[in-house]
Amino acid sequence: MYDRYAGSRRLAERAIRRALRTEGTTASADVVWVAEVDGRVAGVIAAMPYDEWTPRARRFLRVTLRSIPPWRWPAALWLYRASGRTSPEPPHACLYVDSLATARGERRRGVASALLGEAERQARDRDLGTVALDTWVDNKAARALYLSLGYEEVAHTPAVSGLPGGVSLLKELR
Repeated sequence: MYDRYAGSRRLAERAIRRALRTEGTTASADVVWVAEVDGRVAGVIAAMPYDEWTPRARRFLRVTLRSIPPWRWPAALWLYRASGRTSPEPPHACLYVDSLATARGERRRGVASALLGEAERQARDRDLGTVALDTWVDNKAARALYLSLGYEEVAHTPAVSGLPGGVSLLKELR
């Protein structure tokens, strides 16, 4: 999705590096956790209390637009707005997983489960009773993982302008 947002893999990586170094974005170092296997990055998750998400997302947009050519801005803004409409708003008292990715060679080895376990621990530490996340309806592997970890699909949204439909999931922490 970031490649599509920025227009290329190189520009996406540049935008993410900039957002990671900037406080207050959805990709700031304070909300990103990295899993390593044998000293290599195996996966990454970005999660924050949902009440922080909107200001962080807006800051992410402002910061990353400066990393891509101006002629890419209309497409980037369209994708930003369209992807934001693909899922309903989660409960405000939750930890929201904005992104989760596992390196191709590390999939099906427990990396995503470990990262989600850390998100759940962070939610409990912050007295947030729920973890929320979204994925695309056609991401069957992710959906199966989330369901196996106790997440429940609570909403489905239709495809929007070339983007697949979305699935919102919640896990109530006990």
